[in-house]
Order: sequence, then C-alpha cells, then structure tokens
Amino acid sequence: MDKQSAIRHIVFLVPPNTTLLTTVGPLEVFSKAIDLFDSGRGNMNFRYQAHVVSMDKGKQINTSSGLPILSEGAYTEIDYPIDTILVTGLGRYLDPGQKGEMLEWLKNQSGSIRRICSVCSGAFVLAEAGLLDGRKATAHWSKNEELSKDFPSIDVQIARIFIKDGNIYTAAGITSGMDLALALIEEDLGQSFALDVARWLVLYLKRPGNQSQFNTYLDCKKIGHPTIRKVCEWILDHLQEDITVEDLAEQAAMSPRNFARVFVRVLRITPAKFINKLRVENAGRHLIETQLSLDEIAYHCGLKTSENLRRQFLNFFEVTPTQYRKSFQSSLSSLYDAELK
Repeated sequence: MDKQSAIRHIVFLVPPNTTLLTTVGPLEVFSKAIDLFDSGRGNMNFRYQAHVVSMDKGKQINTSSGLPILSEGAYTEIDYPIDTILVTGLGRYLDPGQKGEMLEWLKNQSGSIRRICSVCSGAFVLAEAGLLDGRKATAHWSKNEELSKDFPSIDVQIARIFIKDGNIYTAAGITSGMDLALALIEEDLGQSFALDVARWLVLYLKRPGNQSQFNTYLDCKKIGHPTIRKVCEWILDHLQEDITVEDLAEQAAMSPRNFARVFVRVLRITPAKFINKLRVENAGRHLIETQLSLDEIAYHCGLKTSENLRRQFLNFFEVTPTQYRKSFQSSLSSLYDAELK
C-alpha cells in the first residue's frame, strides 16, 4: 500500500483560552513526523494528517498568551474517520449547552477512535465524558488533587508525565504533551523514527511516561515554611542514613507528634512517604547518570538492598530499575548515534 493512500487523522480538540504550548507542542511533533514522511524517511504504509478543531463554533481559538490559533472549524464539521484525538484543555469557557453537546459527541465517537488522549486539564473533559472511569490517569500537577476529588472513580497518578490505560492516554501538561506525541509516534513507527523527530525538534531526550512530573529536590527549596524547609534540606543531606520522625523533630525543635502534624499540613504527605519519594527519585538519577550497580545505588540512596529498590520502583514508576535505566540509555545512545551519522 502506498503511504499516501492510507491516512491516519490526528485531531486536536482545542477549547477557548487554552495554553498555547499545550496544543502547538504536540502538534509540532506530529507536523515534523509528516515532514519526515514527505521526505521519504522510513517505509510506512500510511501517513499522518493533523487537524486543529475548535470545541466551540468559531474558527479562531483564543489562548491564554493572547496569540490566537486558527482552526479548521468546529468539531461538528469533522467528516473523516478519527484515528487519534488529543483534548488540549478544560473547556470551562464553553456555555453549559455547548459543553454538554461536545461531551456527548466525544462519548459517542469514543468507540470508533483508536486512541483518545488528553493533555493537561483536558483530562477533565475525558472524565466528564465518562471515559476515565476505573482507569489510571494524570493531569497537570496543580490539577491532580482536584481531578481526584471531583472524580473519585479515577486512579489519579499525581506525578506521572503521561499514562496509557487501554486506548486512553493522559499527559501531565504543557511540554509533556510533546512527550506523549513522541510516544504515540513510537507506537506506530518505532523508536528510531520517534528519535529522529525528537532530534529535529532539538528535544534532547524522549522521556518515558513513568518519569516524575516534578523534582522533589527542587520543591524542597520552594517550601514556604522555614522550619519544614530546613528539615527537608537536612533530609537531602542524610538520605543514606536511617531517618526517624524523632530525628526530624529534633531538627525542627518540636515534639515528634507536633512535627508530624505540621509536616503533613505543609506538604500534604507524611514524613516517611516524603523520605521514600526522595530516595526513589535520587535512585532514578543514579540509574541515568552513573554505571553503579543496583546494590550500590540502593545503598547510596538509603534503600538498603536492590530488592527494596526494585520494589519501590515498581510502586512509584511501574517499571523495574533495570527497565528504567534501559529506557533512558537506549534513547540517549540512539540520539548520539544519529549525531555521528
């Protein structure tokens, strides 16, 4: 089959006042894939065609940055089979009638669409359409608590860059839409093609979806409560050691009970879970940046044994440490090989 004869229509369903990069980031990823198609790269029996459509009735979509997007028209005008749809925002500026019609349309279309995706707060649209019930999902880190509260049937993964659950894909927000788009292209065309796209866009690394949205180490520096910030910085310097609540309370000059209460109020996580999260993130950096063995990494990060490291990684990232390391190293080596050609 000639690759011009089979088209996979990629639809970006964009609400008013969306964040510009949430849409144009993944759109550029697919656009570059189309450019590589047209230049004869690879041997595929299909090609992509990207469409930007509006959630409301107008062609012009205003964005939060003030730079408008000119769409093809409203979603109701689509007259082609949708292969993949990406919902790139919340749709809160639609009137209730318009929003209800859009949700009903999305729900009706969902049975015939191969992949249904959201970026950032677009997860709320999928949730309202009932497409995330009983599934794992993520959104922008600032919206995940709200998503979990409003839709308790969703298993919200608060730190993931993007998640696939069946044919539903949800991405964290803003630039993570580009990571999702690269992952979708890799599914269709393989890692080599996806890395070529990343290289053309000067994306240094195609990040796996199980990487954390944010860096707890950096978050420690932004904690507003000076005593808790001081304790967190102390934890960072003592991760290799056994750390108890009593140790932390001593650093804070508080009783253990009062310290634990204040810590949870400020960070919304228990001290034990916070320490474990830091250790796992630190282990992730060691896996990427060093050639240390799993036992050595476990020791340096305070996780003690490679078995505990493996257990914690599966709990946090749903991959083993070896798989995590391999996913980064294979991406890096492919990029380096491309540079040498």
